Amino acid sequence: LVLSLAWLGPALGDEEKDGEVVAEEEKEKEEDEVPSDEIKEEDNVLVLHEHNFARALSEHQLLLVEFYAPWCGHCQQLAPAYTQAATELRNESSPARLGKVDATAQTGLANEFNITSYPTLKLFRNGNRTHPLPYTGIMDKQGIVRWMQRRAGPSATLLHDTDTANAFANSQDLVVIGFFKDLKGKAAQAFYEVAFEMVDMLFGVAEAAELFQAYGLSDDTVCLFKKFDERQTNFPVDLEQGLDTAELIRLLRVHSLRLVTEFNNETSNQIFSANIPHHMLLFLNKSSSEQLSLQDGFKAAAGTFRGEVLFVVVDVNGYGADVLSFFGMTPADAPTLRLVKMENNRKYQMEQDSFSDTAIRAFIQAVLDGKLKPHLLSAEPPEDWDTRPVKVLVGKTFEQVAFDETKNVFVKFYAPWCSHCQAMAPAWEELGERYKDHKDIVIAEMDATANELENITIHGFPTLHYFPAGPGRKMVEYKSARDVETFSKFLENGGMLPVEPPVVTKTPGNSTGKEDPSVLGTGETRDEL
Repeated sequence: LVLSLAWLGPALGDEEKDGEVVAEEEKEKEEDEVPSDEIKEEDNVLVLHEHNFARALSEHQLLLVEFYAPWCGHCQQLAPAYTQAATELRNESSPARLGKVDATAQTGLANEFNITSYPTLKLFRNGNRTHPLPYTGIMDKQGIVRWMQRRAGPSATLLHDTDTANAFANSQDLVVIGFFKDLKGKAAQAFYEVAFEMVDMLFGVAEAAELFQAYGLSDDTVCLFKKFDERQTNFPVDLEQGLDTAELIRLLRVHSLRLVTEFNNETSNQIFSANIPHHMLLFLNKSSSEQLSLQDGFKAAAGTFRGEVLFVVVDVNGYGADVLSFFGMTPADAPTLRLVKMENNRKYQMEQDSFSDTAIRAFIQAVLDGKLKPHLLSAEPPEDWDTRPVKVLVGKTFEQVAFDETKNVFVKFYAPWCSHCQAMAPAWEELGERYKDHKDIVIAEMDATANELENITIHGFPTLHYFPAGPGRKMVEYKSARDVETFSKFLENGGMLPVEPPVVTKTPGNSTGKEDPSVLGTGETRDEL
């Protein structure tokens, strides 16, 4: 529900110098600089490069390395949390250390470890250079520290007797205990892997017969203990297929959430990491006692769809105020209900005749059975939308323009906050000017955050689609360079780029100080995710 803002700082070049002077300076620099494996630190983060990387691996049993780009907005956002995590781990004398590599300068390392986006974090264990583990934790200080601590120590605490197990099960709101008759068996080892990943939960393990009896178990079972809703939830291990780690993680995520979860800063990550395909949202004003009472019917309906539909309460005047625009709503629309299909962000609106559990169940089942159509957002078109060089499309005008069989229509789908979209805007306006009098070519744009289409889902910004003239409702996604000349070649060649002979370059890599459009594609692999 929440969109992250990304930004890029321009790469500024030095003033030009005389060629001979530059050559002489470079020669002196090369003579002065002798490659060294010395490891320097910045705020307890190891500064790594091609000459000291091997030494760092040999000296540190657990080394988490961030591969970053200086211009990357998300890297800059992560930097304070990363240094704070490095300091905390250093202060507690943990064997885990953090390092960083400027992947734009250390291209050899970037290529070796297949770095394609920034920031990318990889964990190197026991000096192993060939099989680093991808970082799977939360991108904040606490998330990094917990993730590294779990890998530095035992992932699950061994429980020997009933008193110890009971105290452990009551020590936190969420506790997971694996009961295994053989702690060296495959099922127990798979359980330890799950414990490594789910660093936000406390894990214990037991094999004593008295503990199986105390908790009413006869076979290998994973138990989730909660201080809310049902106290104990059992997940028996399949005797034939064993323990499926992915499925256990999914079940623990699903059942660790309350039947009804309030959307706030503490729960937002849980909500989206639960991997539940549908979210049912009750938007209300928590300052209204009348609206608060609607939660009773909402909660009563939740148990029926556990694991399939996540029930969430959103306070329109609190933390949830920021997501209202995503639904085309204002606080005055509360109370209201929406169901979201997470795979494509399709939203379904329930008629507010009744907020009873019966009505809510019937509405959800109708959506799951495919009997209801989604509620699509559409802004109002500007009065001059079709007289501008770049036509301004909205949801309700898109069909008539994009699928006009007499026109070839080139559409930019953008987000107002997207830095890549902002950088491309002048080129798109120039393209519109170039073709504004062309009889069968239309240049258009649509704000994809304020408008939705039934059969087209936009996953990244900007996304460019070409709709050729003629029958068949065809659509071609444009994935090449974002400049006026390449756009024009694409249009003049009927929606495809002409085949040109390969260009031999003398200098490898991209030395312009700008992002390579062919690498960025739709803007998803760099800094807009």
